Amino acid sequence: MRGGKESKRVGGSRFVEDFTNLDVYRRASCVARNIFVLSQRFPPEENRALRDQLLRAARSIGAQIAEAWAKRPYPRHFRAKLTDADAEQRETRHWLRIGLECGYLTPAEAEPLMEELDRIGRMLVTMMKGAEKFRVGRYQK
Repeated sequence: MRGGKESKRVGGSRFVEDFTNLDVYRRASCVARNIFVLSQRFPPEENRALRDQLLRAARSIGAQIAEAWAKRPYPRHFRAKLTDADAEQRETRHWLRIGLECGYLTPAEAEPLMEELDRIGRMLVTMMKGAEKFRVGRYQK
């Protein structure tokens, strides 16, 4: 996608103008969608316990990334929100493991999601370590 809020080149590097264009955000959204679809098969007695917890954690990863994006002018706050996103991806992995152990998910369903969550976690850590690179002026997007 060209133009719009996709990205532009700044000094030879790609500059992402909107959090929705971050690869890590897109990956988190995809994981949340896939988990939603799989969780619809969970038995009704798990709706309040496992399913709700799993969906809440999975959806929160992208939400925390979006909040972090707004905190870019303040690297410590940016890092804190990314840390929250990382915590949510770890919680999501926990609930996926429970779903797997209870037999609601197969290894073929759960393992790719856990691998993708691990990749998201590594991406978040890289962003935390390079928080200053994401810094923008207070009144910029």
